[in-house]
Amino acid sequence: MITIDDVADANALHRAVRKSMKGVTWKASVQRYEINMLRNIRDSKRTIESGESPVLGFHEFTLSERGKTRHVKSVHIKERVVQRALCDEALVPALQKGLEYDNSAGQKGKGIHFTLRRLEAHLHQYYRRTGSNEGYILLIDFKGSYDHIRHDKVYERLDKKVEDEGVKHLSRQLVEPFDSGEGKSLGIGSQISQILAIDYPAEIDHLIKHDLHIKEYARYMDDLYLIHEDKEYLKYCLEQIKEKCDEYGIIINLRKTQIVKLSRTFSFLKVRWTLTATGKVIKRLNPDTITRERRKLKKLKALLDEGKITMDIIERQYQSWKGDKGKGKPGKRITFNSYYTLQRMDQLYNELFINKTNQGGTINE
Repeated sequence: MITIDDVADANALHRAVRKSMKGVTWKASVQRYEINMLRNIRDSKRTIESGESPVLGFHEFTLSERGKTRHVKSVHIKERVVQRALCDEALVPALQKGLEYDNSAGQKGKGIHFTLRRLEAHLHQYYRRTGSNEGYILLIDFKGSYDHIRHDKVYERLDKKVEDEGVKHLSRQLVEPFDSGEGKSLGIGSQISQILAIDYPAEIDHLIKHDLHIKEYARYMDDLYLIHEDKEYLKYCLEQIKEKCDEYGIIINLRKTQIVKLSRTFSFLKVRWTLTATGKVIKRLNPDTITRERRKLKKLKALLDEGKITMDIIERQYQSWKGDKGKGKPGKRITFNSYYTLQRMDQLYNELFINKTNQGGTINE
């Protein structure tokens, strides 16, 4: 059994330090922490063992991305280390045991590309099972999932899955500060919030897979899909899911929730999907994704002209954006049917940067 001693172990805390510092060593707060690393690890170890609260307050800010505004509560590096040790050593091993295979966010070896590959596999599976693309997909979106997570339900799940009282006590200490005043809410940008948010709708996953017997189903955080040949049965499934969501305080975004024919084009995780009459799965990039990147390239061109960034930074950004939208790697990424779209993006990139600056060559497929 995993206990609080495993979390307070100096080696576990040191591993947590190294992971927490990854990619943020440029921050002054992280550099100050590193200078006194051994002392800070000792202090965290004593705090955990004594049962005192490791909470040090938040650095709060608002983040706007892709039309969404999010209020972020960032924790101090010292508290972040405790959170990582708790999650890696205790919570992840305890909570992941009851998760469905197709609950794919925030788990080792899984992620958004895993979910996209599962949808592609499920569409092929549906066609083999029915011999047709005459069916339906129910697309569901949870609204403000972090904001509506009830603390009492979180503690119920911890009591059910975690045996050690010390681990549960530390978990509550780290969750309580996120309380919005109504006994709910978790903070965006916090590891423990992410881990608990992945586990929180697990009962909905069980309902869909085992009670409603949906074979082609997957969830990525607050986006999920169900595939079935009967539209009326999917309507029934939606009503059952709503009842379970009400129990957990999860709100379904009805504006984004819809039932679509598989023979028509539908969008899931910023990809446009079509299942043809011959069983071929066509995947195209969402036009919004292309538009955002085109606008970004033009803004980067202005910054380059002003001497605020270098061509090397721009090239890395574009290659990074394009890296998961080309032919992909076997078992890692899906292949998009967007060859000519990417060719036009290359053409814009060359017109803005290559042809005018004579730096480097063209970027090929």
